[in-house]
Amino acid sequence: MGLFGSKKEKVKEEIKEEVSGCCCGGGCDCSTQDLENASESIKEEKSVKVLGSGCAKCNDLEANVKKALEQLGMDTTIEHVTDFALIAAYGVMTTPALVVDGKVVSYGKVLKTDEAVKLLEKIRG
Repeated sequence: MGLFGSKKEKVKEEIKEEVSGCCCGGGCDCSTQDLENASESIKEEKSVKVLGSGCAKCNDLEANVKKALEQLGMDTTIEHVTDFALIAAYGVMTTPALVVDGKVVSYGKVLKTDEAVKLLEKIRG
């Protein structure tokens, strides 16, 4: 018996992940259809979204981005996306993430308000 399991078991797990159609390797109940639906919904034009589970870091990012939008005089409506199939459709594996106008512009960290201002100015002019 090896410490890390046999190679055969590892190959079985990799095949299981490929067949499951799940973005996280079968650890949830999302299907290929869920991912296709999620991919269709990310094609929106003008929007600001925070992707994440709703943890404290996600909420901090949302608050800082809202302050940045207010400073710039832009629409302050922010959608908070918690659906992991939709988050995966954006290609995000580390949250919190920020999506502006359909493009992921930051992930894995909480932007400070001034960082968000610079980012939004660059993207939206």
